[in-house]
Amino acid sequence: MGYSIGKLGISGFWMWLLVFLPGPVNSQQENTDVLPVRGLAIAAPQKGDVDTFVDFMDQVLAPRGVNVLILRVDYNYAYESHPELRNEEVLSRSDVKKIVATAADHGIKLIPQINLLGHQSWASSLGNLLKVYPEFDETPHITLPEEYEWPNEDGLYCKSYCPLHPEVHGVVFDLVDEILEVFETDAFHAGMDEVFYIGDDRCPRCSGRDKAELFAGEVTKIRNHLNLTDKKLWIWGDRLIDGKTTGIGMWEASMNNTHRAIDMIPTDVVICDWHYERPDQTPVLFAMKGFDVITCSWRNPEVGVMQVEDMVRYRTYQNEKLKDRFQGVVLTVWSGADSFMEGYKSYMQAADKAAEDQKQPWVTFDHMFKKMENLSGS
Repeated sequence: MGYSIGKLGISGFWMWLLVFLPGPVNSQQENTDVLPVRGLAIAAPQKGDVDTFVDFMDQVLAPRGVNVLILRVDYNYAYESHPELRNEEVLSRSDVKKIVATAADHGIKLIPQINLLGHQSWASSLGNLLKVYPEFDETPHITLPEEYEWPNEDGLYCKSYCPLHPEVHGVVFDLVDEILEVFETDAFHAGMDEVFYIGDDRCPRCSGRDKAELFAGEVTKIRNHLNLTDKKLWIWGDRLIDGKTTGIGMWEASMNNTHRAIDMIPTDVVICDWHYERPDQTPVLFAMKGFDVITCSWRNPEVGVMQVEDMVRYRTYQNEKLKDRFQGVVLTVWSGADSFMEGYKSYMQAADKAAEDQKQPWVTFDHMFKKMENLSGS
């Protein structure tokens, strides 16, 4: 049921859609008594989609109450410090400033993300960092296959850089500093999820070392760098959960012993605790260890709504020392910004929403934020 943008125009569509949105249209209205963080994590828009994305921020994200926007930038920016790492088509400084200005208008906190440590490849494609600097590769002896399949003999999901390589941080910290400056923000998301390659037996620097200590060392190194300029580190929390003891497994938790790093890293690191098929109660683990924690959902609306309810319940019934560590919720999107905007648009137009495919992030977004609107009494 696609809508013809040509008939109305991009901005016109979002203005039309705004009439039918539930809840408040005042982007400055705050519901921090319910949940301080009401976020969306999504890929930064491509250059040609910036104006559409800005309209989406104006007409959808702000009115729905989004106040934190995590943008996966990676190499989709015109870095001046390391132009060799840019993608072919990138966001310019002026493109980013459009997003920054719109976020400021609505009180939305921007948190740019560059995947550090893990996720340095995907399927059969090597990421820019290891493509340009192959010496940073933790597992150079593992060749990416022409046709990727999982599982495989090499245990290859995504490549990692070696956290003990003496030159890797000089490069990645240049990128981090530059992206923080252009986004005018005090927080950075380093990713660090699904790190399967760490402490490889054939790495000349990491071989034989404790994987938990290696992971904790990398988190701490990034945190300490950010702390020099009063910036805060956010990461995904899966590597800090014991996948075997909890039964959560290798994706949303760790099966390679990095989980012990939870007791080795500074507690001012913000944990984004993602669970997509069940509302696992691990936010309690992180809060009791002293961390601020945000629970994250994806494409299961029922789970997303339960996670909202859980976080509100934690903030209501935990003791005074714990309750404020339960900071809120984030809806994660693992496709491009353009497809999410298009999906949301089509869903909101649908005459029979129950007939639409419910296992979609835009459906979860709608249900989660509607639940927060209802809980806030708005």
